[in-house]
Amino acid sequence: MTKNVLILGASGDIGSAITKQLASEHYSLLLHYNRNKEAMEKLVQEIDEERILQIVQADLTLTSAVHKLCDEIVYPVDAIIYVSGMAHFGLFQDTTESEMDEMLHLHVKAPWLVTKYFLPSMIKNQSGKIIFITSIWGNIGASNEVIYSSVKGAQNSFIKALAKEVGPSGVSVNAVSPGFIDTKMNEHVEKEVIISQIPLHRAGMASEVAYTVSFLMDDRADYIQGEIINISGGWA
Repeated sequence: MTKNVLILGASGDIGSAITKQLASEHYSLLLHYNRNKEAMEKLVQEIDEERILQIVQADLTLTSAVHKLCDEIVYPVDAIIYVSGMAHFGLFQDTTESEMDEMLHLHVKAPWLVTKYFLPSMIKNQSGKIIFITSIWGNIGASNEVIYSSVKGAQNSFIKALAKEVGPSGVSVNAVSPGFIDTKMNEHVEKEVIISQIPLHRAGMASEVAYTVSFLMDDRADYIQGEIINISGGWA
């Protein structure tokens, strides 16, 4: 039976790659985006329209918008993939309280709320997949990205804890943790310096993250539970 997959943050580089990969494997997709309507429209043109069940727009930094998104989903959800996120660069002492609140809500509270909403049906069906796209900074931390590292670390803890709680109910919870991926979010950094530190001597590709998500979505990966799979080229 075809699985319905809710992809939060489908319009970004990694989200688009995951959407294309899963569409090619005949999953039925519920796609979320926030601001980038143009990118979403372009993505829709690049995949089989029969694979798309619904498209929803929501600003996941707002509690009201998260609840509205959940209420707007009219199809059963068999899997959730959390790709939504934004980086925050700068010294920790320069971070404003509003920036802290925004990062906490987007990366931590919104996933809590969405998971809480759809989890009961997964438990009832004794089946479900929850996959996060986190970051290696959530494990090892990064200077000038203290807030981002903190919220990604919170995601990692949530994944490991929830996996233990819902594993007996047949729901798998895992994450893919990218290192340096060639995306628009990383355009501001000195790529040559970073790549020189990576054993494979190149940036990762969004498609490589998507392939790993595809692997976790497969029923043959069901015994993987509570894992954070690094895709870093040996960087971390």
